[in-house]
Formats: sequence, C-alpha cells, structure tokens
Amino acid sequence: MNVTMPIRQRGLSFSGFIFGAFVLVLLSITGLKMIPVYMQNATINKLFLAIAQDPDMQKASPREIRNSFDKRASIDDVTVITSQDIDVESDAGTPVLSANYSVKVPLVANISLYLEFNPRSAGK
Repeated sequence: MNVTMPIRQRGLSFSGFIFGAFVLVLLSITGLKMIPVYMQNATINKLFLAIAQDPDMQKASPREIRNSFDKRASIDDVTVITSQDIDVESDAGTPVLSANYSVKVPLVANISLYLEFNPRSAGK
C-alpha cells in the first residue's frame, strides 16, 4: 500500500491579496499627489541657480533679483512662492537666493501631507 502525504499549499490568501492591493493603491495615490510638489521645488531650485549664475544679476539689487525671479517664475508656472518669499544675500559678489515654504497636499477626506522645503541657490 502506497500512502502519499498531502502536499502543503503555499501562496497568498485572498484576504492577503486584497490587503496588499489596498496598500499598493494607497502608496500609489500618495506618490502621484506628491510628484507635482517635488517638481515645483526642483523648478524653484533651477530658477535660483539660474539667477545666481546670471552675469547680469551679479551686481543687481535685491529688488532687481526679485523682479527677475517673478518673470522667470511666471514662465515656469511657479505658484507656491512669490518674490517676496525669497531671501537675497550676497556671498563674495554672488547673489545667494533662499526661501522657506511649506505645501499642504490633500490626500483623502481630511487627511493631508504637510511638506516643508528650503531651496537655496548655493552654499550651506
């Protein structure tokens, strides 16, 4: 008489699959809502560097630098900060632009993410 042992099944249960799919969808929604915020921050960093490296801005006043930012920001559709939010300093004749701002990203119902950014054109 040949007796075989039943093979123990391995794998994912239906409830485990549903839970995993829920977590994956939640992470995907969160990631997709954060992409525009990080892209806007990258654009602000790019603008700060472009202004700081522009030869015409090396001896410009803070007002002229802010006007330049306003013009460039309108072209690149930067809406989270204005020129009044920018701190302009000078480091050996080179303008250093920095800003501190935060963005509230709504996720679901009354749940939101609060992200803080500190873009800077150079240094520290």
